[in-house]
Amino acid sequence: MARSRKRRPERSDAEDSFQRLLAGWKRTETRRGREWVVQPVSAVQAVKDYTCPGCHRAIVPQTGHVVVWRADGVLGETADLAARRHWHTQCWRIA
Repeated sequence: MARSRKRRPERSDAEDSFQRLLAGWKRTETRRGREWVVQPVSAVQAVKDYTCPGCHRAIVPQTGHVVVWRADGVLGETADLAARRHWHTQCWRIA
Protein backbone atom coordinates (compact mmCIF):
# COMPACT_ATOMS: atom_id res chain seq x y z
CA MET A 1 0.00 0.00 0.00
CA ALA A 2 1.40 3.41 -0.96
CA ARG A 3 1.83 6.12 1.61
CA SER A 4 0.04 9.38 1.15
CA ARG A 5 2.28 12.42 1.10
CA LYS A 6 1.01 15.62 2.56
CA ARG A 7 2.50 18.71 1.02
CA ARG A 8 3.69 21.52 3.21
CA PRO A 9 2.42 24.97 2.33
CA GLU A 10 5.01 27.09 0.53
CA ARG A 11 6.64 29.79 2.67
CA SER A 12 8.62 32.81 1.58
CA ASP A 13 12.24 33.42 2.63
CA ALA A 14 11.07 36.18 4.98
CA GLU A 15 8.70 33.78 6.73
CA ASP A 16 11.42 31.14 7.00
CA SER A 17 13.83 33.71 8.45
CA PHE A 18 11.14 34.84 10.88
CA GLN A 19 10.46 31.27 12.04
CA ARG A 20 14.18 30.51 12.46
CA LEU A 21 14.64 33.56 14.66
CA LEU A 22 11.60 32.74 16.75
CA ALA A 23 12.73 29.15 17.21
CA GLY A 24 15.89 30.03 19.17
CA TRP A 25 16.27 31.09 22.78
CA LYS A 26 15.34 34.73 23.26
CA ARG A 27 14.31 37.18 25.92
CA THR A 28 12.46 40.48 26.19
CA GLU A 29 14.14 43.57 27.66
CA THR A 30 12.94 47.09 28.33
CA ARG A 31 15.23 49.94 27.27
CA ARG A 32 14.31 53.62 27.29
CA GLY A 33 10.64 52.80 27.70
CA ARG A 34 10.47 50.35 24.78
CA GLU A 35 10.26 46.57 24.67
CA TRP A 36 13.00 44.75 22.73
CA VAL A 37 13.42 41.10 21.80
CA VAL A 38 17.03 40.00 22.28
CA GLN A 39 18.22 36.73 20.76
CA PRO A 40 21.77 35.45 21.19
CA VAL A 41 23.63 34.15 18.14
CA SER A 42 26.41 31.65 18.88
CA ALA A 43 29.77 31.81 17.16
CA VAL A 44 28.85 28.67 15.19
CA GLN A 45 25.65 30.30 13.90
CA ALA A 46 27.35 33.59 12.95
CA VAL A 47 28.26 33.22 9.29
CA LYS A 48 28.01 36.77 7.89
CA ASP A 49 29.55 40.19 8.52
CA TYR A 50 27.36 42.78 10.26
CA THR A 51 27.95 46.31 11.50
CA CYS A 52 27.14 46.89 15.16
CA PRO A 53 24.92 49.97 15.61
CA GLY A 54 26.47 50.56 19.05
CA CYS A 55 30.13 50.95 18.07
CA HIS A 56 29.85 50.97 14.25
CA ARG A 57 32.50 48.26 14.02
CA ALA A 58 32.24 44.95 12.20
CA ILE A 59 30.86 41.80 13.74
CA VAL A 60 32.86 39.24 11.83
CA PRO A 61 31.78 35.65 11.14
CA GLN A 62 32.27 33.20 14.02
CA THR A 63 31.75 35.95 16.60
CA GLY A 64 28.95 35.42 19.09
CA HIS A 65 26.59 38.39 19.32
CA VAL A 66 22.91 39.30 19.81
CA VAL A 67 20.13 40.16 17.38
CA VAL A 68 17.72 42.82 18.63
CA TRP A 69 14.33 43.99 17.37
CA ARG A 70 11.34 45.92 18.72
CA ALA A 71 8.77 43.86 20.58
CA ASP A 72 6.19 46.63 20.73
CA GLY A 73 6.24 48.15 17.24
CA VAL A 74 3.01 49.48 15.78
CA LEU A 75 3.56 47.96 12.31
CA GLY A 76 3.45 44.38 13.55
CA GLU A 77 5.83 41.58 14.34
CA THR A 78 6.96 40.96 10.76
CA ALA A 79 7.94 44.62 10.26
CA ASP A 80 9.76 44.66 13.61
CA LEU A 81 11.72 41.55 12.65
CA ALA A 82 12.64 43.06 9.28
CA ALA A 83 14.16 46.02 11.17
CA ARG A 84 16.30 43.81 13.45
CA ARG A 85 19.92 44.71 14.12
CA HIS A 86 22.98 42.67 15.08
CA TRP A 87 24.90 44.03 18.10
CA HIS A 88 28.08 43.02 19.88
CA THR A 89 26.86 41.54 23.16
CA GLN A 90 28.84 44.07 25.20
CA CYS A 91 27.64 47.02 23.11
CA TRP A 92 24.02 45.99 23.73
CA ARG A 93 24.67 45.67 27.48
CA ILE A 94 25.93 49.25 27.74
CA ALA A 95 23.49 50.81 25.25
